[in-house]
Amino acid sequence: MAGLVGLVAGALWAMLPAYVPNNAAVLAGGGAPIDGGRTWGGRRVLGDGKTWRGTAVGTLVGVAVALVLDAANPTVADALGVDAGVLPLFPLPAAFGLALGAMLGDIGASFLKRRSGRERGASFPVLDQLDFVVGALGLSLVLAPGWTLATFTPERLLVVLVATPVLHVVTNVIAYLIGAKNEPW
Repeated sequence: MAGLVGLVAGALWAMLPAYVPNNAAVLAGGGAPIDGGRTWGGRRVLGDGKTWRGTAVGTLVGVAVALVLDAANPTVADALGVDAGVLPLFPLPAAFGLALGAMLGDIGASFLKRRSGRERGASFPVLDQLDFVVGALGLSLVLAPGWTLATFTPERLLVVLVATPVLHVVTNVIAYLIGAKNEPW
């Protein structure tokens, strides 16, 4: 059982700097849209929901989360009853890659949504749940390849790919029910 707890804890811990940025961006959003209001094929390139301020704040919050996790590592590992090495530490390039990559993955998904005719807030199953994961892991792999390959083992990747859609749906439904989101996806 400790092996399973360690696997799940390590996978989710490793993804926390990527899980948090988009939520922080929503809270800090507003300001100038990244696409500057431009259209392509009669549709906005990204839309008003993707702003420079939200992207910057989301990235900074994700990096800050990684720094807090590094400081909390031994205490949390002890509380979970796992070896501290099970919960990865985040070198700065990895933390930055996970956080900014999550933001870029979400921006890329908005681009795809607009190209497919979906409006802001419209559901796009699978893409909505995993866009930021692909972006986070991709940029982390570019900026910190050794860390990323050592941290995201096939087993951890499987946990991330299974747990992330579940966490995404649960948190979005909660946000909808408390009035923080206009749609439950």
